[in-house]
Amino acid sequence: MARVLLVAPGMAHDCPYCTKKNPKSEFRPKVVRNGNFRRKSDGRVVQRLLCKECGKGFSYATFDVCYRQNKRHKNDTLRKLLCSGVSQRRAALILKISRTTVVRKFLFLAAQAQKKTEDLLKSKPPATEIEFDDMETFEHTKCKPLSITLAVVSQERRILGFEVSRMPAKSALAKIALKKYGPQPDERPQGRARLFERIKPFIRADALIKSDQNPHYPRDVMRFFPHCTHKTYKGRRGCVVGQGELKRGGFDPLFSLNHTCAKIRADINRLFRRTWCTTKKAERLAAHLALYVQYHNESLEKKTA
Repeated sequence: MARVLLVAPGMAHDCPYCTKKNPKSEFRPKVVRNGNFRRKSDGRVVQRLLCKECGKGFSYATFDVCYRQNKRHKNDTLRKLLCSGVSQRRAALILKISRTTVVRKFLFLAAQAQKKTEDLLKSKPPATEIEFDDMETFEHTKCKPLSITLAVVSQERRILGFEVSRMPAKSALAKIALKKYGPQPDERPQGRARLFERIKPFIRADALIKSDQNPHYPRDVMRFFPHCTHKTYKGRRGCVVGQGELKRGGFDPLFSLNHTCAKIRADINRLFRRTWCTTKKAERLAAHLALYVQYHNESLEKKTA
């Protein structure tokens, strides 16, 4: 493998130990090169550094977000697998790593994806037309349903944000769920409020907001977007191909949202309509969605570039 010196971005030549002790100090101790080493995980040659003030050594790799990860070269492949309908267990078999490593990397990648999504949204102009609605899944059993509130930019299909909320079971499962698990809270209003509060800076004050005719939506939209125009559309029967997300025939005014929801169901294993890979924790579902949102928005950026 070719000899490649890894250079860290930003303040790569500042001693992390001295900076941590005196973060506001303008004094910057002298840092000199102190040899190099070949990193075992990917074979790259990394420059070692030595601080003349405290005598401690570090390297360019110290500043990397993947610092001390032994299998960092598998991160990108794992991210693509988890966003392409592959389960965590199958991803571990494909990459020849343990399931514990997959879970650890999954949570790390989800946290990084959330930051990248925020940076991308800040770099884009405010949206002039958005669509939002809820899609449903469950936590371990259908008696414990979950609601995913999703907001998408019309035409562009860029995902602005999402929120996972617990909700009580409905129809035939309501009595069974109440008997087996007790009363379940309805957290959907709080979830919508958190989502609207978070995406408000990325939406123009006079934007057009579209949704279905859920009776609870107008009040929340008026509360957070008082100067926006809110249009509602009657819900329609879903088609078999779209597994209920895409609508049957004709013009769909919420196509960007429904198409995105159908893609999410097709690309995240735990959201398949018929699967044994179910969500065990609502927090892990939120992490998986954060990972997918970054991957989804990134793929759209490549298409328009």
